Amino acid sequence: MDLVSIIMPYYKKKKYIELTINSVMQQTYKNFELIIIYDDQNKEDLNLLKNLTKKDKRIKLYINKKNLGAGRSRNKGIKLSKGSLIAFLDSDDLWTRNKLKKQIFFMKKNLVDISHTSYHIINSDNKIIGSRRAKDMNHKLLLNSCDIGLSTVILNKKIITNKIKFPNINTKEDYVLWLKITLNNNVIFALKNNLTKWRKLNDSLSTSKIQKFYDGYLVYRKYMNFSLIKSFIRLLLLSLNYVLKELRNK
Repeated sequence: MDLVSIIMPYYKKKKYIELTINSVMQQTYKNFELIIIYDDQNKEDLNLLKNLTKKDKRIKLYINKKNLGAGRSRNKGIKLSKGSLIAFLDSDDLWTRNKLKKQIFFMKKNLVDISHTSYHIINSDNKIIGSRRAKDMNHKLLLNSCDIGLSTVILNKKIITNKIKFPNINTKEDYVLWLKITLNNNVIFALKNNLTKWRKLNDSLSTSKIQKFYDGYLVYRKYMNFSLIKSFIRLLLLSLNYVLKELRNK
């Protein structure tokens, strides 16, 4: 049974963190380590995290000396990990009990190194307000729309290299990673089951439209090395697809 390293950055999610950790502890797949990277310079939540980590020896807490951001904190977690498989989980999202078991079985059966799943969208009160259905994603499809939920992804650790890792960007850092992974005709395979609940919060950094628009431009211009015009065209298409997804969930 492969060891799975679950990477979780923590930044101001006191209201949800215990639920999130419990969704990991209740997994039917037991061979995992949960690596929490505390990324808040304000240490007021640190005692809570320390108490939660005492519940199970598989939970490991690391404290950043300064705020690194979610992407670089995940890179740090991956470097500290011991598992051959890496799973990602944000500190306010939730997993169903069979998430790891079903997804790892799917990956072993189909001999794939990276997969994602369908997921529900929930609000601050844990109410389901929408859903996204997973499909196999190649580089061409991803350029049009990022249809991969970070907290649904499991990958083989060997995929991550010095060149293929999370970039230092405020949002869309996972989008850059998926684009880099799929550059050489690699596919991120889909498991259709809804195994994750992604929490949509109005006060989160990822909901800032200006920030997302700027970071979307950086995805294409800086990280994909597209021309200025091509970057803006891709950004407009990405924004349009985002609006369409939002409308479908209303």
